[in-house]
Amino acid sequence: MHFTSEPRLDGGVIEREFTLGEIPGILWTPVSASASAPVPLILLGHPPLGLRKMHPRLAGRARQAAADGFAAATIELPGSGERPRWAALDQARADLRRAMEAGEPVGDDIIDALVLPLVDKAVPEWQAALDALLPLPEIGGPVGYSGGVISIGVRLALVEPRIVAAALFAGSFVPRAILEEARQVTIPLHVLLQWDDEGNNRQAALDLFDAFGSEEKSLHANMGGHTGVPQFAGDAAAQFFTRHLT
Repeated sequence: MHFTSEPRLDGGVIEREFTLGEIPGILWTPVSASASAPVPLILLGHPPLGLRKMHPRLAGRARQAAADGFAAATIELPGSGERPRWAALDQARADLRRAMEAGEPVGDDIIDALVLPLVDKAVPEWQAALDALLPLPEIGGPVGYSGGVISIGVRLALVEPRIVAAALFAGSFVPRAILEEARQVTIPLHVLLQWDDEGNNRQAALDLFDAFGSEEKSLHANMGGHTGVPQFAGDAAAQFFTRHLT
């Protein structure tokens, strides 16, 4: 890991850009975090739109985390932003657009091609990011995961023991294989669902929630589209992490 920007102070938050090999990322820490007072870490998941485009929303979530006493970090997803294009992923996205524009059902073959290779590649990268972030003196444990792509969050919740709680954002297609993996997930979960999300299969999101094997899991469904999550829903997710990371 190499930090590539000087720390920028923003409302009591230090924002540092880094590279992990060829993967760009951002780390936000409260100014109070230090070797003598390390803070828990929340990994911020996001859709594959590029860190530059997602930065305002990610920074807002990071400021909330810092206000609650947590560090937050994110990395660029494969095939997105400044990373090299991924021909297979581009083709899967094109196939998805064609199906949706034609009003056709989105088949399992399109969903699998769109999501599974991304999960297979992204999850080890998130784990590598944890390997690099947790030794920093101002970062302690435990670790939470917040956001989407929800299938990445499911896989991480299953295979990464350092993640002890997850707030997952429904709103992306879920392969049947990920649904089966969800049955083995046992950490506490807080799931956000926008009821009128035009790009989301609501029933698939409900089926995924039902499949989770966690004893503690809660579903928070609100009216509105994909980006219309109300502030009180975000506040509830913050309270969820306060309970489980402190």
